[in-house]
Amino acid sequence: MARHHRPADGGLSVTGPSKPLSFAEFIALLALLMATVAYSVDAMLPLIGIIGDELSPQSPESAQLVITVFMVGLGMGTFVMGPLSDAFGRKSVILGGTLLYMTAAGIAAVSGDLTTLLITRFLHGFGAAAPRIVAQAMVRDLYSGRMMARVISFGMTVFTLFPAVAPFMGAELAELFHWRAIFWSFVVFGFVTILWLGLRQPETLAPENRRKLAVGPLWEALKTVLAHPRVRLCLMALTFNFSTMLTWLSSVARIFDESFGRLDQFPVWFAMVALVSAPASLINARVVVKLGMRRMVGTALSVQIVVITATLLVFALNLPFAGFAFFMLFMFTQFFAIGFLVGNLNALALEPMGHVAGMAASVIGGVSTVLSALIATALATLGDGTPVPLAAGVLFCILCASGFMLWARRFSED
Repeated sequence: MARHHRPADGGLSVTGPSKPLSFAEFIALLALLMATVAYSVDAMLPLIGIIGDELSPQSPESAQLVITVFMVGLGMGTFVMGPLSDAFGRKSVILGGTLLYMTAAGIAAVSGDLTTLLITRFLHGFGAAAPRIVAQAMVRDLYSGRMMARVISFGMTVFTLFPAVAPFMGAELAELFHWRAIFWSFVVFGFVTILWLGLRQPETLAPENRRKLAVGPLWEALKTVLAHPRVRLCLMALTFNFSTMLTWLSSVARIFDESFGRLDQFPVWFAMVALVSAPASLINARVVVKLGMRRMVGTALSVQIVVITATLLVFALNLPFAGFAFFMLFMFTQFFAIGFLVGNLNALALEPMGHVAGMAASVIGGVSTVLSALIATALATLGDGTPVPLAAGVLFCILCASGFMLWARRFSED
């Protein structure tokens, strides 16, 4: 039977029949699990045009659905995986979801038409929800409070390496082999996850702490999550913050092409921005314990508002320095700020929900994914290939997130 103890770092650990991972190895495994979605989405960005030309030559623009359908599957899976992990344990659900992820990727790799590819991408996203969302519940099993935010931030630091290299990997695999090779790389990615998690990570949810998988308990847990005002408000702040990332993904390649004529350089510049922005999560991990999650979130949102407003003025007025270098500065500051937001907002939302961590992670992840995809899709329709609509849409999202966080201050302090 598992037993609980307080380790020296202040978090709550769970030990069981197997020796627990070291702190460093757990962070690395957490980063791998968190990176599943980022790699599965970002690696596809340079390949959309190629896929459309081959599988849907009559309407190649339909290939953009490989991103949208994946996100829909991810959102649907997110609602399911958390409750399953509350009932059957974290480890078995992640392993099962990863197997589905690998199977769908393998079928996608040999798909002969766009319809089949889209169906498998939905299943691909559904399976990817397991490592993405249950990993957060694992962290909540082991840690609490500011230490939980610190752990998530450390994981985010390593995780940022994947979106940094994913577009480059997708482009290189397509050039060296074929666009289908990226799906085989997803199979390899899942295989590494299964081996590492299966052989090294002990179960974090003790049997006596599991909840029966029944409609009644699930409904009660859902009401518990949504009834908490701080959870609701932090959830909405997270949704609008996540919307900024999806808006960037849907718009930035077109801006590189139509405004700056640098589409062929996009994977390299995207990787550079992601790598330079990576220390944000590490910095947050080191200072959040001292300053608190709310202060870190407030500071990051304020910086974003100032930079986005300046960008809007510069490009709307077509000032002399409204060029590629200024756009890259805008892009860097936004991605850097996100490193201070995602982990802290997730931690703030999950903190009161330790007794239903799986359901809370599912609701928070599912709602934020679905709503942010809808918001980003609507904002993307306003794009014209210039930075102005992107900056305006991101500013709208950040102002909404700031408003929800100010409202949340009425209920508690971290």
